[in-house]
Amino acid sequence: MLKRVVPAEWLKLRHSHLWIVLLALPIVSVLMGCGNFYMNQGVLQNGWYSLWSQVGLFYGEFFFPTLIAICCAYLCRLEHAGKNWNMMMTAPIPVASIFWAKLYTASILTGFVQLVFVLLYMIGGTMVGLSLSELPGELFGWLVRGWLAAVTICSFQLLLSLRIRSFAVPVGIGLGATFLGLGMYVAKSGLFFPHSLLTIGMGVLSPESLPVQQQLTVVVVNLLYTAAFSAAAIYQLRTADVSA
Repeated sequence: MLKRVVPAEWLKLRHSHLWIVLLALPIVSVLMGCGNFYMNQGVLQNGWYSLWSQVGLFYGEFFFPTLIAICCAYLCRLEHAGKNWNMMMTAPIPVASIFWAKLYTASILTGFVQLVFVLLYMIGGTMVGLSLSELPGELFGWLVRGWLAAVTICSFQLLLSLRIRSFAVPVGIGLGATFLGLGMYVAKSGLFFPHSLLTIGMGVLSPESLPVQQQLTVVVVNLLYTAAFSAAAIYQLRTADVSA
């Protein structure tokens, strides 16, 4: 059944302007980070690691979580228009498949954004004089753990966007959660909040290798959060009345 629902989600994206946002925010993040790195090379002397701390600060702390919120709100936008929710709920499609299709689509989109960001990071690094042969060995881990945290945030944002008809409100909540996550990270409580897991996983504020035990902990906590948010969203779809 999921194979029938996922193509419908991609069909909605075919002629949308969401792709502009997906590409623009990583570009802006890297431009700002590379500019700051170039202007402060007297202080930022740790090569690719220093560059990662700059581009990752803008991307991982602000632009990427906001992009995820926009993406998830857009995926639910059509259903909230007119009587579409009523049509969806009366169609011979399991409620869980509706949610999983949206989460799958959002996960693929965020994975694409991650790849674009890393590619731009590498291009930007070479443009400011860094050598590709000295790329951080942690880069792949940052990419994968960041994507896992992104999937967790996707499940959280879909839980909001499936229930709240407004496009702006879930995005605003997501933006507020970004700042709360930063505060939780600073308070050494990052494992207890989804948005902090993105900071930890991508090493944007501390670009260094995580101990193996902490890596496993980050993965497990992300999976638990994703399972919890997904279960809540599916339960909500099954039990809540749809107003359209």
